[in-house]
Amino acid sequence: MTDPVLTEAAPAERAPRINVNPPVFFTSAALILAFALFGAFFPDRAERLFATVQAAIIIDFGWFYILAVAGFLLFVLFLMISRYGDVKLGPDESEPDYSYLSWFAMLFSAGMGIGLLFFGVAEPVQHYALPPVGEGRTIAAAREALPLTFFHWGLHAWAVYIVVGLSLAYFAFRRGLPLTIRSALFPLIGNRIHGPIGHAIDIFAVLGTMFGVATSLGLGVLQVNAGFSYLFGLPTTPVVQIVLIAGITGLATLSAAAGLDAGIKRLSELNIVLAISLLLFVLFAGSTIFLLQAYVQNVGAYLGTVVQRTFRMYAYEPNPWLGNWTLFYWGWWISWSPFVGMFIARISRGRTIREFVGGVLLVPVLFTFLWMTVFGNTAIALDLSGASPIAQTVANNLPVALFETLAQLPLPLIASGIATLLIITFFVTSADSGALVIDMITNGAAENPPVWQRIFWAICAGLVAAVLLMAGGLQALQTAAIASALPFAVIMVFMCYGLLRALQTESQSSSIDLSVVAEAPPPERTGMTWQQRLDSITHYHEKREISDFLSNIAFSALNEMADQMRGNGLAPDLEQDGDHLVLTVPHGEHGTFRYTIRARGFRAPSFAFAETRKARGTEKQHYRAMAQTSEGDQPHDVTGYTREQILNDLLNRYARFRHIRRLA
Repeated sequence: MTDPVLTEAAPAERAPRINVNPPVFFTSAALILAFALFGAFFPDRAERLFATVQAAIIIDFGWFYILAVAGFLLFVLFLMISRYGDVKLGPDESEPDYSYLSWFAMLFSAGMGIGLLFFGVAEPVQHYALPPVGEGRTIAAAREALPLTFFHWGLHAWAVYIVVGLSLAYFAFRRGLPLTIRSALFPLIGNRIHGPIGHAIDIFAVLGTMFGVATSLGLGVLQVNAGFSYLFGLPTTPVVQIVLIAGITGLATLSAAAGLDAGIKRLSELNIVLAISLLLFVLFAGSTIFLLQAYVQNVGAYLGTVVQRTFRMYAYEPNPWLGNWTLFYWGWWISWSPFVGMFIARISRGRTIREFVGGVLLVPVLFTFLWMTVFGNTAIALDLSGASPIAQTVANNLPVALFETLAQLPLPLIASGIATLLIITFFVTSADSGALVIDMITNGAAENPPVWQRIFWAICAGLVAAVLLMAGGLQALQTAAIASALPFAVIMVFMCYGLLRALQTESQSSSIDLSVVAEAPPPERTGMTWQQRLDSITHYHEKREISDFLSNIAFSALNEMADQMRGNGLAPDLEQDGDHLVLTVPHGEHGTFRYTIRARGFRAPSFAFAETRKARGTEKQHYRAMAQTSEGDQPHDVTGYTREQILNDLLNRYARFRHIRRLA
C-alpha cells in the first residue's frame, strides 16, 4: 500500500483543514473526550462506576452476548453451505485480487495482535491454575486449559469478524455502496442510512472500535512494562505505564504522518517476521513432539465440546469466570470487529461467500490454536514439572507470564527482547490502523482526508487507554470492551438480517421470468456494437473522461427520459451530485424506481489493515461509469454507451421494475 509522504504533498494538501461527516465526527469526539476527562479527574469514581457497569451487563445482558455470538457463528456457517455461498463479493465476472497463498498470508497477519502475546501464556495458565470447575494445577486441569482458551479465540471470534467483513465486502464490491458500517442496513432502511439513523450506527461503530483499540493498547502497555522490567529493571507502576503509552502513541503518530506505505505496511511485515520467528523458537526450543501432540489433541477436545460451551451460562451455579473471561472476550471481539472486518473485506474482493467464510474461519483459527498451544502448553509443562512456578507468577502478575516462560528457555534475553519489540510494533500498528478505520468512519469516506485527523484519533486511543489503566487497570479494560460492544452487537444482528435480505433479493430478481416483460430484451442487450464493446473493455479511462461522460452523454439521456416521463403523467426527479447521477421515479404504494450512474475507480487492494482514499493517490487507477437500479441488481458497466444505449438500458430495467411491482 502506498501513501504520499507528507512532505511530498502539494501546499494545498498540507494546509490545515477538516474533512469530516460533522454529526459523526463531533459527537464521537465529544463522547470520547468526555469519558477521558471524567476518568482523568475522577479516577476513583470512574473505577467504582466501571465495576458497577460490568456487573450489571454481565447479570442482565450476559445471555444476549452468548446468544448473539452463537447466532453469528450459525449465520456464517449457514451462508457458507447454502446456495448463497456461490455469490461473489463483486461482479460475477470478477476474479480474486490475490492468490490463495497471498490471501492466507494476509489473513494470518490479521489474526496476530497484542492479545496473542498477552494471553498466549497467561490465559492457558490461568485456566490451568483456576479452572471454572474442579481443582486447579492438576493433569485434568491442564488437559482442559487449552480447549477453554481455544473456545475464546476460535470460531466464535472470527465469526464476529466475518459478519462485519462480509457485510462490508458484499455491499461495497457487489452493490456499489460506500465501505461503511451503515451501508449494511440499506436493505432495511434505504436512503435513511444517510440520515440520523446512519449517523448513530457509525457513532456506535466509532465508540466500539475506540474502546476495543484502547483495550488492546492497555494490555500491550502492561506487557511492555513487564518486558522492560525483566530486561532493564524498570519499575512496574502506573506512572511508568502512562509514560510508555505516551511514547508508543507518539510512535503511532509518526507512523500516521509517514504514510501507510512507510508506516503500517512495513511494520505489519516486520510483525509477521518477528511473530513467526518467536513461535518457531519456542516450538523447537521446547518439547517439540509434545507440543505437536498437544496441538492435535487440543483441537479435537475443542471440537468435541464447542456446542456445549457455546451455550453454557452457569445459570444453576453462578460463576464469575463467565464474566471475567467469556463475556469479556465476546465484547472485545465485537468492539474490535469494524477494524478487522474492514481489513479482511479489503483483501477479499472477487472471492465467493463460501471461500470468504471458509478461509477466514480456517486459517487464522488454526494459526491461533498453534500459537496458544506452543506458548500455553510450554508454560503449563514447566509448572507441572516443577521447573518454574509459572502459575503462581501469573496469579501475582499476569503480564509477566510470557517473560517468565521465555526465561526457562535458551537465550532468554534475546527471546524476551524480540517479544518486547513485537509488542511495541503491534502497539504502533494497532493504534495507527485503528485510528485510520475510525477516521474513515467519521469522515464519511471523504476524498483525501487530512493526516491530522488520523493523528487526532491515534492520540485519543492512547488517552483512553491511559485513563482506563488509571481508573481500574485490567478490570477497567474489560469493562470498556464489554460495555462498548453492547450497542454494536445489536447493530450486528441487524447487519445479519440486512445481508440476508439483500441476498434473498438478489436471488429473487435473478429468477424472474423476463420473457413476459413487454417483449423487452434482457438488460445485457444494449445494442452496443462489438467494436464498442472491445474498446470499452480494453481502454483504461481517467477520471476526467468518466466525469465528462456523466455530465454530457449520461445526463442528457436521463434528462430526456425524465422529460418524456413527465409527459406520460409520472413525476421523476433527476439529481446530479458531482460524478453521481440519480433518476428517481416514485410509484406511491408500489415503491420507487431508482436508476443510478456513478463514477467508480478500480484498483487492487494492498497489504495493510485499512486504507484511505488518499493512499490511492499515487497509484494508477482506472475509472468506469457504473449503473445500478433500486431492484437489487448488480452494478453494471455503461462506460462507452451512446445516449440511445443508456436510454435502452434504463427502459429495460424500468420495464422489469413495473413487471415485478405489477404495474404492467
